[in-house]
Amino acid sequence: MPRRFILPLALLLSGPLANAQAIQIGVLGLFHPQELTLSAAHSEAVLVTIADQSFVLAPNTPRDIARIKITGKTFSIEIKGQILQAKEIRATSRANTAVAFVLSVPEKISRQYRGSLAITAAAANTIQPIITMDLETAVASAVLAESAPGTPLEALKAQSIVTRSYYVGGAGRHENFDFCDLTHCQSLREPPAPDSPAVQATAATQGLVITYGEKPIATMFTRSCGGRTRTPAELGLPTKSYPYFAVLCDICHKNPIRWTRRVSTEDAAILAKGEAGRLTVDRRLGWHAVPSNNFAARPENKNDNAQVLLEGIGQGHGIGLCQRGASAMARTGATFREILAHYFPNTSLTSIAPPSNR
Repeated sequence: MPRRFILPLALLLSGPLANAQAIQIGVLGLFHPQELTLSAAHSEAVLVTIADQSFVLAPNTPRDIARIKITGKTFSIEIKGQILQAKEIRATSRANTAVAFVLSVPEKISRQYRGSLAITAAAANTIQPIITMDLETAVASAVLAESAPGTPLEALKAQSIVTRSYYVGGAGRHENFDFCDLTHCQSLREPPAPDSPAVQATAATQGLVITYGEKPIATMFTRSCGGRTRTPAELGLPTKSYPYFAVLCDICHKNPIRWTRRVSTEDAAILAKGEAGRLTVDRRLGWHAVPSNNFAARPENKNDNAQVLLEGIGQGHGIGLCQRGASAMARTGATFREILAHYFPNTSLTSIAPPSNR
């Protein structure tokens, strides 16, 4: 598999977000699209290359759209009054750099991105858009998607470093691209506004990653740890470049988020397998079916229907940065460095980019 940290791309934002790394992210896979539309965004034209032909989609022109359908591994593309057949579609700026564009799955979703685009065929007769995106743009976009509104800036800075570390340390999670835009990797939506807190936090920590043994680690985070962070070994997960450590989280310990659920005895047996079991149940019943692995189970018999009552605390796998705890620490004056030192003991912060004002 070729390395995907490749040539610099034009940036969503100028100034402090400049960075020479880029990553490939597969998007919209949740919708398994068989149809897709591509159009320009903002004031930039989009150069679309189909086989040996090129077309320009003008901005602010509603009718300037590429309509894409898939049959097998071949695309039918309606563009500029023509219908073409191809196995791949590419889109960049006229200068062959990053560009702002809009992808839409008809009647389902429309999202704006910035980067260079390759559209390929995926399994089961579906379309797979892959965006080569500047690392710092991806970080800001993921911080916005993964953080709760009102999160303090120091906590957002900690989140941006965790997000960047994950991207730098965990490349190649998918066969044809580095990361997806789902929680399997990190949620990623539209790029945030230039003056947003997510961009401010990303710019203030530009290039900083968490290292262990002098190597960047694909750091994990959780919404609420339940009072003590977990280790991968506790959840039946392999320990890779960083062992993690169980650390006390003050706010979640004193005032944990509590929840109850009822599941079948069959699902309870699956949950006993740890995080892999929880994800299996959640994939079938919904991503909030069992909020965490931190629960006590008690058999119940109601109306001759055997069930298991789960009484739990926390949200998510509980490993790494606790977002709720980080916000509480920030509100009491902790810096992003203090937050990260607490949740990732025995690690260092290392810059992979030229220093900026932070």
